[in-house]
Amino acid sequence: MPLRLRPTFGDDLRRADRPLAGMWVCTGSPLVAEICAGAGLDWLLVDMEHSPNGLESVLAQLQAVAAYPVTPVVRVPAGDVVTIKQVLDTGSQNLLVPMVSTAAEAEALVQAVRYPPRGRRGVGSALARSARWNRVDGYLADADAHVSLLVQVETVEGVANAGAIAAVDGVDGVFVGPSDLAASMGLLGQQTHPDVVAAVIAAFGAVRAAGTPVGVNAFDPDAARSYLEAGASFVLVGADVALLARGSEALAARWVATGEDGERASY
Repeated sequence: MPLRLRPTFGDDLRRADRPLAGMWVCTGSPLVAEICAGAGLDWLLVDMEHSPNGLESVLAQLQAVAAYPVTPVVRVPAGDVVTIKQVLDTGSQNLLVPMVSTAAEAEALVQAVRYPPRGRRGVGSALARSARWNRVDGYLADADAHVSLLVQVETVEGVANAGAIAAVDGVDGVFVGPSDLAASMGLLGQQTHPDVVAAVIAAFGAVRAAGTPVGVNAFDPDAARSYLEAGASFVLVGADVALLARGSEALAARWVATGEDGERASY
């Protein structure tokens, strides 16, 4: 019997009647990814840019979360055509590409996720999970419907070009990254600085004017709420590694006492 793939994150965004909330999955662990998948969030971002993830661990995480009603998105480390081809072949239907600052860069990425003649994605569906080893009828002809592309705007140049980037045919969403944007503005580590927030909001306006969904990374709850009020359609509000780090620190603070001499005593 022919298999059917699930809707893409682009489909989710178009159908949603509320903003979609998600979290980063950065441990590289399929077990952790599965735990997060069952939490009730709308989407997960499996990160290859700043996390110890390769093709094998991404594949295992996609398999682990497939049984849950959550949409996985994979952030590739860069807009490399070969990497994009390989990640798509693992069965990822949704890609986020970092550091996109011009419409020309966005157009090249659209080409990278599409088969010829509309693009230059390498053809290997018979060998790959993307088409379930040719068990998805018409995959080659319909591949565009099975893939969504998100691009990440996170530089001063990217904000200036946000409207043009969002208007590129084939871009399903624009994700604003305040951390690298702050660095680009000379405000390293100051994601909630008023100037950074103003730049994020300016990008929101340009993207929304182009009729494209806009998202943002915002671990600070107050920042997340303000961005939602400003029109964000999708947000990342936490990360597995951050939850583990803060949770383990809270346990230590509660159960490990430290004296004036620095000696620690557990109860």
